[in-house]
Amino acid sequence: MALAQLQTFTEKDYYNMPEDVRAELIDGQFYYMAAPSRIHQEILSFVFKKIAYYIDSKNGSCRVYPAPFAVKLFESDYGTIVEPDISVICDKNKLTAEGCKGAPDWVIEIVSPSSRSLDYVKKLLKYASAGVREYWIADPEKNSIMVYHFAEETMEAYTFSDKAKAGIFEDLEIDFAEINMQLQIQP
Repeated sequence: MALAQLQTFTEKDYYNMPEDVRAELIDGQFYYMAAPSRIHQEILSFVFKKIAYYIDSKNGSCRVYPAPFAVKLFESDYGTIVEPDISVICDKNKLTAEGCKGAPDWVIEIVSPSSRSLDYVKKLLKYASAGVREYWIADPEKNSIMVYHFAEETMEAYTFSDKAKAGIFEDLEIDFAEINMQLQIQP
């Protein structure tokens, strides 16, 4: 008995999706995304504001974008476009009308029940191989923030009671205890 073949999709299919559909294209397959929870959005807003304020206060040249924001990690890969929850891009040559072509310097994903395996496995490997310098996985259900510094091949673990230091910036720390108190996330 023959096995059913999966249809392979491309960048063209991604950009032809209806505007009200959110999906990521990874290795030619669509991964549809449900609307994020309030806690997800609170964390995203909190972290995004901290990063944006830091960059503005330093007159920095990096740009920070919240999802939905299309990131084509590899120039020659027409089957992968992701939408990280937060992307920090310091090379303005990577910015296009559609989003970003090439690896962002820093990516943050906030885990939702439906995105758990994507964030911890598929995207981790994609981001590492694409040249993302730093990858954070914030998981409110596990009360954890995993910080991967790919260039140094190190990983640090934090909780929502800790301050996490950004590796791509000299003096940026994000105090997750502030959001923990707002959301009353239980350790």
